[in-house]
This record gives sequence, C-alpha cells and structure tokens, in this order.
Amino acid sequence: MKRLLILACLVVIGVAQVAYAKTPKDYLVMGFAIDDIITLDPAEIFEFSGAEYAANTYDRLINYDVDNVSDIYGGIAESWDISEDGLSYTFNIRKGMTFASGNPISADDVVFSLQRVVALNKGPAFILTQFGFTPENMADTIKKLDDYTVQVVIDQPYAPTFFLYCLTSTAGSIIDKKLALSHEKDGDYGHAWLRTGYAGSGPYILKKWKPAESLTLDRNDAYWGEKANLKRVMIRHISEPATQRLLLEKGDIDIARNLERNDIEGLETNPDVKIVSRPKGGIYYLGLNQKNEYLQIPEVRQALKYLIDYKGMADTFLKGRMTVHQAFLPNGFLGALTETPFSLDVEKAKELLKKAGLENGFTITMDTRNTEPVPSMALAIQANFAQAGIKLEIIPGDGKQTLTKYRARNHDIYIGKWGPDYMDPHTNADTFARNPDNSDEANFKPLAWRNAWDIPEMTKVADAAVLEKDTKKRAEMYLDLQREHQQVSPFVIMFQDIEVIAERNNIDGFILGPSFDSNFYQHTVKK
Repeated sequence: MKRLLILACLVVIGVAQVAYAKTPKDYLVMGFAIDDIITLDPAEIFEFSGAEYAANTYDRLINYDVDNVSDIYGGIAESWDISEDGLSYTFNIRKGMTFASGNPISADDVVFSLQRVVALNKGPAFILTQFGFTPENMADTIKKLDDYTVQVVIDQPYAPTFFLYCLTSTAGSIIDKKLALSHEKDGDYGHAWLRTGYAGSGPYILKKWKPAESLTLDRNDAYWGEKANLKRVMIRHISEPATQRLLLEKGDIDIARNLERNDIEGLETNPDVKIVSRPKGGIYYLGLNQKNEYLQIPEVRQALKYLIDYKGMADTFLKGRMTVHQAFLPNGFLGALTETPFSLDVEKAKELLKKAGLENGFTITMDTRNTEPVPSMALAIQANFAQAGIKLEIIPGDGKQTLTKYRARNHDIYIGKWGPDYMDPHTNADTFARNPDNSDEANFKPLAWRNAWDIPEMTKVADAAVLEKDTKKRAEMYLDLQREHQQVSPFVIMFQDIEVIAERNNIDGFILGPSFDSNFYQHTVKK
C-alpha cells in the first residue's frame, strides 16, 4: 500500500519535478544513485560511482578482459617485460596517442601519474605503495627511460599478476601532466583543481558535475581508440527506486540502475524494457568498531553473526540481486571460500550475550546510507537484533556523510558495501585481514583499521599469501585465512552483489563488468 501511494503521489504531484525531456537519440540518460561521489581525481577516488566515472573518462596503463579476467592486455602501455628476478617491470608506451586536451601522451605522463598517487597519499594510494613506493624513493623506482619507455621497480618478487592487476585499478589512471600542473597550487600536483576537473584521455570527457544532482559526460572525439557511439552520457542522481522505474517506463531515462525487487518484477512484463544482470564482486557487510565497549567483546561479535536473517533477506527483497556469502573473497576469485557457517539463531545469540554478561542487551547505533537496498537491510537487521534485546538505532545519511564518518572511525556499526580494487585475491585480504598499524595516525587505513581491529599475526599470514608463487598453495592459504576470519573478525559478511539494471529496449551494448569500475558506456548504442 505504501508503495502504491508513493507512485500515486509521483503521478499526481511529483512528476513535474523529476520528469525530464524524452531522451535524444544520441544521448544516454541514466537514473543512478551517485551521491557517494566525493571527488573526480583518480588519485583520490575510492567510491563506487566515482570509480565508474574514471573508468569511462581515463585510460589506464593496462586493462583486463571483462569476460575473461585472466586476459590482461595493454592500454596506454602496448607491451611490457618483467625481469628474471621479478622486481623490474618495463612498460612500452603506445605512440601517437593524445589526451582530450590535445597534449601528447608520453612516458612523462605515466611517471607523473603513478608518482602522483604515491605523493598525494589519498585513499587508493595503498594500491601502489604496498609495492614499496614512497615519496622519497619514487624518483628511483618509477622512472622514464626514454619518451616511450617507463621502468617500475617493486620491493619484492610478488606473483606478477598481483602487480599488473593493481595497475588496472583507478589508481592506474593516466593523467595529463601538462594540464594538471597548469592548475597546481602549493605543490599539490593539481589536486585541488582535479577534484572537480578533468585531465584524461578516455572515450568520454567530463562536461559537468553537480554533486548529488547530476554527472554529464561528452564523447571524446579525439579519442585514440574506438570512438564512443553516443555523443553524451547524462547521469541523474535519483535515489528513489520508484522514481527511477517511473521515469524508465515513461522513456525519460534510458537505464535505471538502482531498482528494488518489486520494480524489477514489475518491469519484466513491460515490452519496452529489458532486465540485464551480472554477478559482481561487491560484498555487503557490517563493520563493528572495536573502539566500542560492547563490540570489542568476542562473544558479542559472534552473537551478531547469528542475529542476521541471511536467507530471509536473500529470498525476499534481495532476491535476484544478492546471494548469501560470508567470506571476504567474492566467488570467482582465486581462493574464494563458499562456506556459510552462520544463520539466524536467536537462542544461540542469547547464549553468547549471556556469556558476555549482556543478557539484557545493550544499545548501539548503525550508520546507514539512505539508498536502497541498504535501508531495507538495516530495518531487517534492527528487527533481528531486537529479538535478543539489542536496541539498534539507525542513523541515515547520504553516501558522502556515512563514508566520511566511517573513515574517521566515528561509527559503532557501519553497514557497507566493498568492491575489489583489482582482480587479485590480495585486494580484499589487504583490507579485511591486514592492519599493519592500528594507530589513529596510520598512513594505511584499510577496513580492518576503520574498525580498529589490531591483528599483527593475521597481517603476517596475509603478507605471506601474496608472495606465494604456487597458485594451488596460495589458494589454500586464502581459504584458511577466511575460515579464521569468519569466526574472529569484527565483520559480519552477509552477501555478494548481483548488479541488476533495467534498460529501454532500444539500448544495446552497455557493458556490465565483474567489478564496479568495469561498467563501460563506450559501446552503448540506441537503436
């Protein structure tokens, strides 16, 4: 009934506020919750929507095939060589490429871009600094050999695919050095300007960003590769799934990105719309801050893992959009653990709470992004917690608000989604199961740090796994690590994401990749 009233109100009084003109033939218009975008600088982007933006507007040194992730191929680098000792990587840069500005792409831009990530030391910097790069040594470890050759020297002989996959991440985006430095202030590498500006070479270029409102991209007609089919991509921030559905049915948007189960089921019989889905690497979890007096108790952490109705949510409002998954490596990754030892068991949870001396429960807060399906998940969890006497206060906020608080370790519980930064298993082990410095002043701040979980021994195990050259042995190490993590960690890992979108029938070629930064607009056409 509530849903019908919402739709009725939109039809009667609200459509005038959100109904846009029919989409032009050479424009792609999406309804998408993009309030998590904080910055447009690839050296700082660490959010889902921002990473998707960067993937479509910047080129990376190397790429992987979205349908066969083991196939790593050249981007701005057309080829590379690895030394026998596994420490030195030499990249050969394609000749004849230009940025959208018209400036030529050369080894100088590659060196600048990689060094810039290290020097700025923003959120994604660890993706590169984990290989031993520092502001002090980067001139020697990331350097130009000639105008089209770059040499990178790492600190240990890791599995080669580990380093290469890291270069396919947003942090591997190549920046127009000349343009960025023309906006430099106080030695910031052009960062203040690039937070809202653009200095890339991708198939689309930034036209305009209005935070929590819209993001507009124009085709880069000077693109060195295959040109994008559509002239413009317009992304409207629409957080309400019912609104996205209504606009899609009216033809005011071409693609709806954040629909609920009822919306998807309702659209399946619409002849003007098609449903497209793909399993993704995103993991939904609860982060339990170990600075909290209750959450730092092992029995409490374990009790909360038995107070989640995983199957109930997956079979109802999350059906077709998520699968139950309780380990930090998503299915599809080397060493992924598929065991699901936890289920809703209120009595077992009560026993654990009694053992902790909290048989009467306690009060706790949970920061919750106000974009579906997160609020619905939060309400279900709140009801389950109440069965064991735990009063859960939900604190709603937009993506920027909740993330900023979480990154400052100012939460009790955070309900979040984590997507792999690259396709090697270390990407999630590095954040869920490593925390080399738990101090407030730490430079490296993975999810374990955000939740104040001090784990020196588990960190050593994760470090050993990334150095193992034998693939079978490495997979076993990650399986063992995840089994321990399931039982002792302050993470309640619940689901793996399935991305589901709805498109108008005249849309073709929109690519959903295996990760949040591998959704591509370039080949999209309107028939």
